[in-house]
Amino acid sequence: MLLRQFLKSKCASAVCRGMAITTFSAGMVFGASEAKASWSFDQIMRKAEKRYGRQGPAKDRLLSWNQLIEDSRYLPERQKLAAVNQYFNRELRFIDDVVLWKQSDYWATPIETLVQGAGDCEDFSLAKYFTLRKLGVPESRLRITYTRELTRGQAHMVLSYYAEPGGEPLILDNLTNSMLPASQRPDLLLMYAFDSNGLYRVEKDGLRRTGNTERLPGWQALMTRMRQEGFSLEQG
Repeated sequence: MLLRQFLKSKCASAVCRGMAITTFSAGMVFGASEAKASWSFDQIMRKAEKRYGRQGPAKDRLLSWNQLIEDSRYLPERQKLAAVNQYFNRELRFIDDVVLWKQSDYWATPIETLVQGAGDCEDFSLAKYFTLRKLGVPESRLRITYTRELTRGQAHMVLSYYAEPGGEPLILDNLTNSMLPASQRPDLLLMYAFDSNGLYRVEKDGLRRTGNTERLPGWQALMTRMRQEGFSLEQG
């Protein structure tokens, strides 16, 4: 899964507990693109109907996703986070990539995840990330974060939200609807993070940039498929 991606990127050198993440280091670089994602649901829906059909549970889930976006558009930012976290946790089943996609590691687009009605932890996190970007949450506040789930001793992916650069992140997790600060998730060991602009290593004094997403082939393949689905990603 994601561990292989980070090992291949040669950034698996240092880790720290999530409770130690309280500030961003001087090496942290925020994304320059703060406009909300500009993709059109109608265009995406037309392409999805052509590929998956005009009826059935898949279409119903896509329509409910659009309704979530419409209903959440004017909510305060914290309420947007809660609505999106709870929506995907409720609507999706957890299924491993090997079972769902017959591959050891597959990063699904939000459309692919919703059509299947299932995904693994990175699929939950990616769907939440792109939905919140559509809702106008700045990219500089969102990080897709690779962790170690200590209770089960397994690799795990979550979405981290930083209300301010020096703040402690909230964790959006498919394992719970509760959004807790990292210091209140002793079950998680935060290790690496990324957004559309770069890769970051979690260190004791915060996040330190280690490279760009060209070092994540899973992300590059995901971007290609999303563009084919009709997403406009130039603005986030």
